[in-house]
Order: sequence, then C-alpha cells, then structure tokens
Amino acid sequence: MTQSETVDFPQDRTCPYHPPAAYDPLRTTRPLTRVTLYDGRDVWVVTGHSAARELLADPRLSSDRSRDAFPAINARFAAARNRRLTLLGVDDPRHRTQRRMLVPSFTLKRVAALRPRIQETVDRLLDAMEAAGPPAELVSAFALPLPSMVICALLGVPYADHEFFEEQSRRLLRGPTPADTQDARDRMDAYLGELIDAKREQPGDGLLDELIQEQLREEALDRAELVSMATLLLVAGHETTANMISLGTFTLLRHPEQLAELRADPGLMSAAVEELLRFLSIADGLLRVATEDIEVAGSIIRADEGVLFSTSVINRDTTAFPEPDTLDWHRTARHHVAFGFGIHQCLGQNLARAELEIALRTLFERLPGLRLAAPAEKIPFKPGDTIQGMLELPVTW
Repeated sequence: MTQSETVDFPQDRTCPYHPPAAYDPLRTTRPLTRVTLYDGRDVWVVTGHSAARELLADPRLSSDRSRDAFPAINARFAAARNRRLTLLGVDDPRHRTQRRMLVPSFTLKRVAALRPRIQETVDRLLDAMEAAGPPAELVSAFALPLPSMVICALLGVPYADHEFFEEQSRRLLRGPTPADTQDARDRMDAYLGELIDAKREQPGDGLLDELIQEQLREEALDRAELVSMATLLLVAGHETTANMISLGTFTLLRHPEQLAELRADPGLMSAAVEELLRFLSIADGLLRVATEDIEVAGSIIRADEGVLFSTSVINRDTTAFPEPDTLDWHRTARHHVAFGFGIHQCLGQNLARAELEIALRTLFERLPGLRLAAPAEKIPFKPGDTIQGMLELPVTW
C-alpha cells in the first residue's frame, strides 16, 4: 500500500466473527505495514504470525503507557493513558514482580480445582433459564453472569455488587466520551479501594485477601497498585470471557455443520475452544512503542514509533493457519495469538479456557434445540474499538 492508501484502524466488523472487510488490504501486505489511528497518527501494524510472535517477545517494544510516544487506539484510551496500570501497562522488571504475585492463582492445577465450581455455576444459570422458559437473552442470562460469578469468587469480591462493576466495566471499555470513561474508572477505583480497606480489617479467603496479607502488608505493593491490579483482574476476568461465550455461541449457531460435528464428538471441545479463540480474536489491537530501532522483515521500526498488533488479521495468516476463514476443529490452533504472546501473554488464559469449555459444552448438551430467536443480521454486536462480542443474543429452544 502507498501512504495514501493507509487503512484506518480500528474499524467495525461487518460480520461479528470475521475481521472487518476494510482490513483485507492488510492481509495482502504481511507481515507489517502502516495504519492510521483516530488522531491521524500513523503506526506500524503487524499482520504476520511469525513476525508478531517475534516482536511480542522483543524487549525493545514497550508496554509502558506513560511514555509520551505510546499510541492510543481511541480518545478514551488516550485520556486514561497516564493512569497507573499494573501488569499490562508496565515493563520488566516491575512487570515480572507483579506477575509473580498472581501466577500461583492461575496455574493449570489451580484452575482444575475450580472446575467443579464453574460447572455448578453453569448448571445453576441454565436451570434458571430453563425454568423461565424460552425465549432468553443469552448475554444477560448466561454469558455475562458466569464469568462474573467465577472471578468474584476467585478474587473475593461480593457478587451482590455485580450490577455496579459490570456497568463501570462497560463504561470503561465502551463509554461514549473520555469523561465517561474517566468517571467509571474513578468509581471502580473507589469501590475496590474501599473493599481492600475493609479486607485489611476483616480478611476473607479470596485472591485480594492473599495479596493484602502477602504483598501489601510487606510493602511489595502499595495500595494504588493493588487497586489497579484488582481493577484489571475484575474487568478482564469477566468481560473477555463473557464476550467469547456470547460470540462463540452465535458463531456455532451460524455454522451448523461444525456444531453437529462437535455434538457428535464432545471430545473435540478443547480443540474447538482453541479454534474459536483464533477465529474470533475478540481483543484486536495490542499496542506497543519501540524504545530502540528494530529491524524486522526488511523494515525498520524506529525508536518512538507506535506498533499495533491486529490479532484478528494475524490469526488469519495462511502461513500459520491454512484456509484460515474456515472453522476447523481438527487443525492445530494452539499457536494463535488471541491471548497475546511473550511476557504479557494473558495471565488468565487457563481459567478462560476452562470456562469456555464447560460453558459451551453444557449449553449445547442441555439445550439441544438451541437456535437464534431473531434474524442473525438483526442481532447487534460491539463496535470495533472495544472487545468484540454480542451486545445481546436472543435465543430459543
């Protein structure tokens, strides 16, 4: 592409489970090219799978959002860029220190121990849906409350407050103005700060309580860092999985042959989750800034230039995934970058996989007649500058 042909990023999807059609030129200019952000700034966009994994592991690309040259994907992001953000917004060695505090709570062994609780929660939600009878709105009845309940139990956050923090999460990720986003963050910080203070006086048995006892009291974390960490865990812990459940369900219902194969062989569910993670790529647009010049694939990323990783395009790279626009439960998809890659790879990926596997398997076992209750083209989904998913999902059975 020439400079005059630079693609604007982000753009809305025309189909909820495919990258925007406007990104098609990016698929022909792999492994990296340029895109234009909302503020007119041009940044590098990485679209090749091999280059993405190489660069996401390169310490010369910084995640520190306080750097003046760090790019912003929209005005909401720009307004919050200087707010302290643990894990995602810091580099090593501080990132490594923070991550080590959380790793034990998200290991495969720890998540395996949570599976019975996840299954119990799924069953209870589906019991309520069946008792109420069809039709149902799957996002509010199932896709959103499941991960909210699970992350609340893990962190030690009262689920009774879910309407409050779900609303603030929505405003953080999709607020109509930067001021709205800022107000949501202030409200979330105040809520979690008060919860942490209460737990210091009367400890419970959640992850926040462990962090207070083991890290805050030993001054390995300060209060502001813990509040920021709690916000990230709470928001990311329910928003991403909720969107994968809703969009994954919609996608399966729109692919009846693949759904039939999955129903005939439930043993394919683990592979299906990986393929759906690749296919849907709901967190599109990871951001970095170069701290030094980096030569990659014949191009040079200069110091202070922004770098964006379009996961939806990367995960459709034909060199890594033959026939990438086809859902295929038999492909090896585990090397996708839906969870990122490198030191900032999603900490909660084991938990997300477990929730998705249990939720989707049980949903289609319990409701074999599940189908859309509205024309597919009339069902609203989320805009391109936030985590992708369904705004609502009317179903019947």
